[in-house]
Amino acid sequence: MRRAGAQRWRGPAVVLAAGALTLTVSLGIRHAFGLFLEPMSRDNGWTREVFAFAIALQNLVWGAAQPFAGRLADRHGAGRAVLGGSVLYVAGLLLMATAHGASTLALSAGVLVGLGLSGTSYPIVFGAISRCTAPERRSLATGIAMAVGSLGQFAMLPGALAAIDAVGWAGALVALAGLGAGMAPLSAGLRERPAAAGVAGAPGAGAREALAAALRHRGFWLLSFGFLVCGFHVVFIATHLPAFLADRGLGPRAGAAVLALVGLFNIGGSYCAGLLGGRTSKPGLLVGLYLLRAAVIAAFVLAPVTEGSAYAFGAAMGFLWLSTVPLTNGTIATLFGTRHLAMLGGVVFFFHQVGAFLGGWLGGRIYVATGSYDLVWWISIALALLAALVNVPVREAPAARPAAAPEAAA
Repeated sequence: MRRAGAQRWRGPAVVLAAGALTLTVSLGIRHAFGLFLEPMSRDNGWTREVFAFAIALQNLVWGAAQPFAGRLADRHGAGRAVLGGSVLYVAGLLLMATAHGASTLALSAGVLVGLGLSGTSYPIVFGAISRCTAPERRSLATGIAMAVGSLGQFAMLPGALAAIDAVGWAGALVALAGLGAGMAPLSAGLRERPAAAGVAGAPGAGAREALAAALRHRGFWLLSFGFLVCGFHVVFIATHLPAFLADRGLGPRAGAAVLALVGLFNIGGSYCAGLLGGRTSKPGLLVGLYLLRAAVIAAFVLAPVTEGSAYAFGAAMGFLWLSTVPLTNGTIATLFGTRHLAMLGGVVFFFHQVGAFLGGWLGGRIYVATGSYDLVWWISIALALLAALVNVPVREAPAARPAAAPEAAA
């Protein structure tokens, strides 16, 4: 009775609020890393490739760890995954503040922060929200969580830039670590009973079968490739756009302002994606979204780069930024149900992070080799068109499941 009473306060509204705030902090800090490229590289005598590799490694570690973090959340509840992730995240930020060599930067910003992100980002949060939300409201709920999470990306950048100006990059990272510690108490709102997480009394039951069924499903692979392209765009732009704008004569405040606009317009984009995803075909929305990304990037590359064009690009890309997340996760929930959603979402997210690794690392590598980002922009356009194409044949219908009955479409 006492345990049941202790669980009653964690209703859907509490889970949604705690999950959204966790995303606000986790994704907000991650979105600010691009501001540290220039000051850390300058003070330590690094080329841009050193910082770019650490961020690329972070995304690869994040993606590789995500299925395991998702399995932990499916089995023991999202709260424990968030608590462990927040500890690793904070440790990584504190070590990054002392980084004066490439190996320390790779261990801190790359490995520890990557592991921390795997426990505190959307596959974990969306799994918890989806399990406590009715199928017909699931897409809207995840869209709201993503929109609130995007608020951190908007609000964190001016604060991070002001902190770098006031106390230097090391002091700013310590301040971000203090903020990241706030995710630990939020994990209490995401604690789930084993039954709610879908694993009561049967550890491991059905996970292998669910994974095998997903890997045999063509739609799962097509969604994964599309998400790879999303990761490429997001990390290339978030990491290299401030430096790209500086090369074109715009100051660091312009880069911060553009990334802040990305976060601001991502709020509306994520909410609209969640809302529309509950009313129409999510794969169809993904096709349109990737086509729009190709058009927006092409317009930015072909037009002269000014503060106005940079702000317009930030607003347009922001609206399309993480709108893919509720649509992709919602499609997975429709295809395979919510019992193993955090794990299956983590597998798809691994592909997102492979793209993120390539976007972060290739941006720095090609810049060092050619002296510009031009080739990476054109690769981004080609990938967007390809992602739109591969989402065309995806059908939003429950797949045959080995142990669970199909759920209604979200």
